[in-house]
Amino acid sequence: MTSELLGLRVLLLGCGRMGGSMLAGWLAQGLDPAAVAVVDPAAEVPPGVRRITQDEALALTPRPDICVVAVKPQMINSVLPAYGPLVAQGTVFLSIAAGITLAGIERMLNAPAAVVRAMPNTPAAIGRGMTVLCANPRVEAPARAACETLLSAVGAVDWVDDEALMDEVTALSGSGPAYVFLLVEAMAEAGRAAGLPPALAEKLARQTVAGSGALLDAQPDEPAALRRAVTSPGGTTAAALAVLMADDGLAPLMKRALEAAAHRSRELAS
Repeated sequence: MTSELLGLRVLLLGCGRMGGSMLAGWLAQGLDPAAVAVVDPAAEVPPGVRRITQDEALALTPRPDICVVAVKPQMINSVLPAYGPLVAQGTVFLSIAAGITLAGIERMLNAPAAVVRAMPNTPAAIGRGMTVLCANPRVEAPARAACETLLSAVGAVDWVDDEALMDEVTALSGSGPAYVFLLVEAMAEAGRAAGLPPALAEKLARQTVAGSGALLDAQPDEPAALRRAVTSPGGTTAAALAVLMADDGLAPLMKRALEAAAHRSRELAS
């Protein structure tokens, strides 16, 4: 990946938790700190990375290859329009602002821009994220590859051609870490209710979910195969799964949860 990052010039708008995680990943993978400029007056930036103003960003020479838009969705409309002049210079805009469409980015820039929309999730902070990308027709193959390289620095990457699917992506992987954290909470609470000391119940729940995730990542088997492997007929796991896999169990509940999240994503986009 180092060779793919060489020579890439990046302008990062916003260096909060996600923006900062991406920046750390890029630098760890070999991106030259001097090739990155950050516009965020409150951010601490790594040594060698320039923190600049909006006016300085617009006057960068040579111009940035990619402008990564990592500001909060509620702030983007007040930040992005100023960067419209970069479009004519050939800069590609890579947005991680949740719910903001490709067309919405172009409207804010007031120009026919090359735009890539990305939906990362919070495990990107430790290099284990999942990001799905979607590009408009103005994004050419080299720019697609560059955007994929940047997001690959913080985890796995995939693409969708149909932007409408980004709402479902948001519901499943964008919001997904919260579902896993809730599962840990629920398991720990169930353990406490069963009489386990609170600290032990939380440790058991946390480590069980973390270890199971690591096992899932390390094994080529389907999740269902791993589930069956740990389920002895007539045993304790089978008794619990009979509840979780009932007609009113976890699967229909998760389906309703994802439908609610996707619906809200569509509302925010509109």
